Amino acid sequence: MANIFKNAFYDPTTTAAQSVYVTPADSRAIIQNIQLTNQSGSKNVNVYVIDASAATTYQVAYASITGPTICNLAKGPIVLEEGDALLTQTSDTTNVSAIISIMEMNRNDENG
Repeated sequence: MANIFKNAFYDPTTTAAQSVYVTPADSRAIIQNIQLTNQSGSKNVNVYVIDASAATTYQVAYASITGPTICNLAKGPIVLEEGDALLTQTSDTTNVSAIISIMEMNRNDENG
């Protein structure tokens, strides 16, 4: 089993929820950090997890922020199973971005 450290980036192009990361079919993942940067203005930010096994979407984080601000939206580890997805949504697409730190536990021996 290989542990693979990855980053996923969120640079919104729409105010709709956007898929930022989907757990591969041969892996589990731990979201360690969702670092959001808001350079200016006021924004509402939502983070959702789609539980693939239950076909259900859960809201796991919410923040109302005024920039300039940097904040962590993951207040603890978020475990994702095979096929689960992490989505992010913001009320305004300007001057906001995020980096998501992920540890993937892959059942294969190769890093990918």
